[in-house]
Amino acid sequence: MPEAPTAKTAPAYGYAPGAHAEALEFIEHVTANAGQVQRRVLGEILAQNAPAEYLRRYGIPGSPDVVDAFRRLVPLVTYEGLQPDILRIANGDTSPIFSGKPISEFLTSSGTSGGERKLMPTIADEMNRRSLLYSLLMPVMSQSVSGLDKGKAMYLLFVKAESRTPGGLAARPGCIVIAWATC
Repeated sequence: MPEAPTAKTAPAYGYAPGAHAEALEFIEHVTANAGQVQRRVLGEILAQNAPAEYLRRYGIPGSPDVVDAFRRLVPLVTYEGLQPDILRIANGDTSPIFSGKPISEFLTSSGTSGGERKLMPTIADEMNRRSLLYSLLMPVMSQSVSGLDKGKAMYLLFVKAESRTPGGLAARPGCIVIAWATC
């Protein structure tokens, strides 16, 4: 994953002019070089998950051309196509089915599209990626919404109860909607 801007650039509280410059430069870099960044990140993901059963099913090699092999050999799939393996994990199977790292929890969808919440296996490193996303919200919003550094802000969060799978892993909401308003 591309390196996130350091915490030094965006103060935890308040706003300083230019404080978001590093975050905005990061966004500019990854969007201007999207193809290169995506290829590198996919290569890192595939290398980390080389032991995964899912990749071995398609004959993905652990070699330098792994990205091209993945694009050529692994088809697009639906959630339903992955569901049997997801249920194996939910029921306690700890073998490396999708990931070379242990599944630490499940994120759940809201269930609004089909009534059933979908389980999305995640690893501990996923929290770092979510933190990166959230660290970029203020810099982006401050470009279009004046006054974010004044007054109050309101967050609206989508909340559902956390549950446990039969295998004991936490299953918590993965969809959080944030709305921002200044007063």
